[in-house]
Amino acid sequence: MPKFDLSDAKGVIPALVTPFDKDEKFDEGRMRNCVDFLINRGVGALYTTGSTGETFLMSPDERAYVVEVVVDQVKGRIPVIAHVGAIGTRLSVDLAQRAQAAGVDAISSVPPFYWPFTADQVANYYTDVTKSTDLPMVVYNIPLAGVLGFDQIKKLAAIPGVGGIKYTAATVFDYLRIKEEIGPDFRVFSGSDELAMAGLGFGADAIIGSFYNLIPEVFIAIFDAIANNDVARAKELQATANAIIFFSLNYSATAVIKRGMAWQGADAGYCRRPFDNFFTEDDENTLKSEFRKLKLDRNLKGVKFLEALGNG
Repeated sequence: MPKFDLSDAKGVIPALVTPFDKDEKFDEGRMRNCVDFLINRGVGALYTTGSTGETFLMSPDERAYVVEVVVDQVKGRIPVIAHVGAIGTRLSVDLAQRAQAAGVDAISSVPPFYWPFTADQVANYYTDVTKSTDLPMVVYNIPLAGVLGFDQIKKLAAIPGVGGIKYTAATVFDYLRIKEEIGPDFRVFSGSDELAMAGLGFGADAIIGSFYNLIPEVFIAIFDAIANNDVARAKELQATANAIIFFSLNYSATAVIKRGMAWQGADAGYCRRPFDNFFTEDDENTLKSEFRKLKLDRNLKGVKFLEALGNG
């Protein structure tokens, strides 16, 4: 039985990275260290084997094992949501059942992608995957897998066991409609890092994102500022976060996140190809220098990974 309800997944929820070594093998030791690092920084839950976790570059057995390691290391301290999405229903069902056996508290899935599946086929997919376990399902709305329209979201929300949505799109105004038309107990997780402030302002219950691995303290402060109706402070913090996000997008963002975590004592390893990495000492030193310059140019304060770099 899961330890937590979906309503317990609160605050800032990193879409957890998956550490690989230089040979692209899953690094269990690094994974365990990253889990402890994030829990100690005060995150509210973990969302594992999603896009940031490079899930579609892993085999089903690898994905299932990553979930097992994360749950084992969390040890019931915070909720764990496992992404089980795949193109095929049978594969997602298998991953969902293995995630439940591992002890996760909820599952999540992108809609089936690549082929132009009909709205009914998408609904059938979520029905089949959700009923395969006793866990709540978090639907994942993301442009990479096909944006779900509002009417489709309402249809999926009516499926027994579907308890919320991870909403990664710019139309955050839909959060108000979701709460009004589907109901206040349907959980909305804002999934756009650069729109965290807006998502929370429009009624998101929590935020799930990639850069929460790297700068959790900034997003925790955003969450607290919105909770305290301090919009000016939230705007200032979001500007700091966005400066880091948009700078990182000039590179392989996940690789930047992993190196930045390492600079704070939580080495998150490397990415799998075809993603890029900062393998050489010169590569990494150049990245550090450019982040130091960004810190000075934008007068970025209170960012722990930048502070860990010193002044060079």
